[in-house]
Amino acid sequence: MVTIKDVAQLAGVSQATVSRVVNGQKRVAEITKARVIAAMNTLGYQPNALAQALASSRSSSIGMVVGNLGGFFYGPLMHCVEELTRINGHHLIVTSGEDDQAKELDAINFLLSRRVDALILHVSAISDYELINLVARGIKIVILNRYVPELSTHCIYLDNELGGYLATRHLLDLGHTQIACITGQLHKSDSRDRLQGYRKALQEKGLPFNNALVAEGSFDEDGGLHAARRLMQRKLNFTAIVCGNDNIAMNVYDVLMEDGVIPGVDVSIVGYDDAIVARFLRPKLTTVRFPITEMGKIAVNLVLQTSKTINKTKLAEDAFKMSPELIVRASTASFENNLARTESLG
Repeated sequence: MVTIKDVAQLAGVSQATVSRVVNGQKRVAEITKARVIAAMNTLGYQPNALAQALASSRSSSIGMVVGNLGGFFYGPLMHCVEELTRINGHHLIVTSGEDDQAKELDAINFLLSRRVDALILHVSAISDYELINLVARGIKIVILNRYVPELSTHCIYLDNELGGYLATRHLLDLGHTQIACITGQLHKSDSRDRLQGYRKALQEKGLPFNNALVAEGSFDEDGGLHAARRLMQRKLNFTAIVCGNDNIAMNVYDVLMEDGVIPGVDVSIVGYDDAIVARFLRPKLTTVRFPITEMGKIAVNLVLQTSKTINKTKLAEDAFKMSPELIVRASTASFENNLARTESLG
């Protein structure tokens, strides 16, 4: 095995000089650096990555914590972040927190033990205080899909209230007035914000908010199943449903069809995220687009900046507040088209 000593002997320099070249330190003359690199190439010397990391206090790796490692939402996010990280000469280490405080903290500590240069966090259970404390310790972090006022320049988040509003307003504009809503977990801020957007759209139209038309589900793959069944059992005269995400909408399709109700014909449905499944459901799902890959790109660009830039730059409070977009497809129709089935739900 070729060692640093072998390189030093061939280049006619000290081992310390070879080490400085390997670790990218500037205190080496260009002609000396060229001799060392030529010796490394001749001998086929491969620097030890761990040794380099220890010497430079950098590992050229980024740590990422997400809610889980599967599904329509996190898959595209992780793919985008990994691809851009690798293009920029870094590696991505990903682990999940499963929306559990202890697991999220354990995931963060695991990544820090691997000496990652920065953290990209999509976490919901740990407190704002714990995130603030990470930054106070000098750890470079970017927080996705969450806003912490004290860390405004570290947060990239979506205007979820606007998303809930756009979904509901679309149905109101189609003439629907009895609109149900199946939310994600209401301990999550994005679920609460989307519900607030639903309420705001109803209020603008002069319609009362009816708790009976709202059911709490969850964002995972089976999250809307039980909530949709509870909603159907209430025998309410709704003609449209706003769903907290596309997973919930997918389950709503199944539950409606179990009762002989045709999505998009008898009941209009709007999802949220614009996951790939939205284009393959039949009818194709009207949904609110979550710009998840764009969010991932901004996150990588931020963490690859220097700590000084990220920690000191004064940015506008809403610098990384992203806007959702309504994508209209075939799962929504005018109230008149849904009217024929309305009475059968009562």
